[in-house]
Amino acid sequence: MIRRNVSLFLRLVAPVIVVLALVIVYTPSVLAASSTAQSRVGPKAYYLALGDSLAFGYQPNFDYSHGYADDFYRNLQSHGVTHYVNMACSGENTASMIAGGCPTALLIPRKYLYLGAQLHAAVSFLSAHRGQVSPVTLDIGVNEFIESFAINGFNCDIDANEAQNILSLMDYNLTQIILPALTQAMTVDGHMTGDLFMLNYYDPFANECPNFAPWLNLLNQHLAADASGFATMVDVFIPFGGSTNPNPLVCTYTWMCSDPLFATGIHANTTGYQVMANAIEQVAGY
Repeated sequence: MIRRNVSLFLRLVAPVIVVLALVIVYTPSVLAASSTAQSRVGPKAYYLALGDSLAFGYQPNFDYSHGYADDFYRNLQSHGVTHYVNMACSGENTASMIAGGCPTALLIPRKYLYLGAQLHAAVSFLSAHRGQVSPVTLDIGVNEFIESFAINGFNCDIDANEAQNILSLMDYNLTQIILPALTQAMTVDGHMTGDLFMLNYYDPFANECPNFAPWLNLLNQHLAADASGFATMVDVFIPFGGSTNPNPLVCTYTWMCSDPLFATGIHANTTGYQVMANAIEQVAGY
């Protein structure tokens, strides 16, 4: 059952797009301008949400209005933010974010319509509204990583070599292209004009596939290292129970115990998304 359902997840929600040539090129020269952590800029007129199905707020009951970005925006409105732009696409990974081709764009309409790659759309929006966008949130990376799952009955193993290759590609895409491009578009005269927050991931497989936990920890470590100097990391792993096994919060905060397809059950439910939004709010300090 796990083999069938995870395969379904990979086909419908998180297909991995291998980019043989990067069609969008950004120079990493902005590294010097963003290499050190800066104090909070604070909220401005626009909140921009970027990433995959979690940023989009996907739920298998077709409730797409109670994701963490939606919840966070409701909080930001009390701090003067008046516009919410969500460019996230379910199934997005770092490669498709750069090159385009989000796999579910035709099945699940985006909350903010744009053509081409999410990164290009985000940079264009930030450039057109330079100095007016803060905060920006981003979660990306787990969809390509989860491909390294090798399911054998009820034992969940990871192809170590494939996982390392995927992590290396993810690291490159984040540190050399995605994060430099976003921070460059948010920089004026060497100073960031907005706050950029990057989320790590909780473990939806904690009860079904405990062998996945060390690899998810490794993914989160890579994300934290990649974010360093560019974005402030938001930990959602611990609020979702961390490495607890068995983890009762999986049933409380995700659809894993109630979604009949299981494949889409990895997504947070309304309660879980609020937990994620709370984590962002605590880090932001607004």
